Amino acid sequence: MLKNTIAAVGALASLAAAPSIVMADQTQNAGDAFAFTFEAIDGTELPLARYSGKVLMVVNTASMCGFTGQYEALQGLWERYESAGLVVIGVPSNDFGGQEPKSESEIVKFCQGAFGVTFPLTAKQDVIGKNAHPFYQWAHETLGAKAAPRWNFHKYIVDREGRLVASFPTTIKPDSSKVIDVLESSLAKG
Repeated sequence: MLKNTIAAVGALASLAAAPSIVMADQTQNAGDAFAFTFEAIDGTELPLARYSGKVLMVVNTASMCGFTGQYEALQGLWERYESAGLVVIGVPSNDFGGQEPKSESEIVKFCQGAFGVTFPLTAKQDVIGKNAHPFYQWAHETLGAKAAPRWNFHKYIVDREGRLVASFPTTIKPDSSKVIDVLESSLAKG
């Protein structure tokens, strides 16, 4: 418990120093997000290629975090922009403060029960370090260390061509004007 508290305090301190937004330089954005596959929370494959031609918002999530309320805004974005081509993908992770200790079935029950989540969720994943899911390794390589998740609810925006276009830290809410501007701009390029 003390170890998790110390880790949480350290991570929150790094949030305060974290940059607010990182935008990709499209001339140096190698690779394609649609090349990656996650395991879905139900154990089936979740290839991002399934969403080729759509705009993705990929967010590492946790059920026991002070920012867990962002699920509500993520669901709102999903409902508001799904018909325009947005796909929100939640990536549960226990990397920060041990705040996602639940099993996949418990995560689904929590997300659906507490926030009415209907957008796709992956199985729990590492999002930092050497064991990070390949999508997160690619995002880190593409945008650099300043754009790596420092806590739960870090948001990446991928355009319709699979390019990583922006990274928003935990403290920027999913429905903030900064995020909405990037989403609507990406959705308009369809």
